[in-house]
Amino acid sequence: MSRLLHTGQVIVDLVMALDTLPASGGDVLAQTASFETGGGFNVMAAARRNGLPVVYLGRHGNGRFGDLARAAMQAEGIEMALPASSGKDTGLCVALTEASTERTFISHMGAEGELSAEDLAGVVPAADDYVYVSGYSLLLDGKAQPLIDWLLGLSRQIVVIFDPGPLVKAPESALMRTLLPRIDIWTSNGPEVLAFTGAADIATALPLLKRHLSADTLLVVRDGPNGCWVGRGSAIEHVPGFKVRAVDSNGAGDAHAGVFIAGLARGLQPAEAARQANAAAALAVTRRGPATSPGTAELNTFLSS
Repeated sequence: MSRLLHTGQVIVDLVMALDTLPASGGDVLAQTASFETGGGFNVMAAARRNGLPVVYLGRHGNGRFGDLARAAMQAEGIEMALPASSGKDTGLCVALTEASTERTFISHMGAEGELSAEDLAGVVPAADDYVYVSGYSLLLDGKAQPLIDWLLGLSRQIVVIFDPGPLVKAPESALMRTLLPRIDIWTSNGPEVLAFTGAADIATALPLLKRHLSADTLLVVRDGPNGCWVGRGSAIEHVPGFKVRAVDSNGAGDAHAGVFIAGLARGLQPAEAARQANAAAALAVTRRGPATSPGTAELNTFLSS
């Protein structure tokens, strides 16, 4: 059976809801505040809740936040390939969600910011596995090169999924030039693909993005409540979204990615997997917190209604 092997970073979010961010040097009161496991956990939880076995290949710390991260992964049935790291705790992200549903992140990496060739040496993906790569990993000096070397050594049968995230803004770096030909699935939101290509809109960005990738790379570009664009080559189609009352956009893209991969693993065609992913993202934004993806039963009920 296929698995999702996640090479990104599980961190702990300090989630706070507020009306609007203060000006620099200002002060506001948040309506809510809680510690929640987030980062790469969001994608893994979404995939696991929809029937796909998941293995976390990253490191996790040995302190308070590491304990929270491990408890959350264990509760979801996510396997951890590595033991707790010594000497460092898991990192922290302050996630601020405004009343508009816009979110702002301030992150500090911990043990998950490092990964060695030795850490990855014991991981043997199967031919039908999906390997998930986060753009954040390419920005981490203690992780990027060993990860790229490991990815390039994988069989071409293994599907490599790349999520650039908001901080990977251009294809010119040596690491990106090395990774781009190995990407089988690109998944991102609209602003991320605009930043990466320099285009003014998604319609213009899609052909520019394809120039950097292999001809058969599957593109998935989310467009908020409008749904997403999905396809290969010239056969890219728009899959409509679902109208809901949003309260928190944090984790919606991760829910989309995890459910989309789970759908592909079940044999769905990309457009149908994208429809399920759009529904998952729609449900996710109606809840507060990072890992708010629905499970299969709730998703099917929503789609049937």
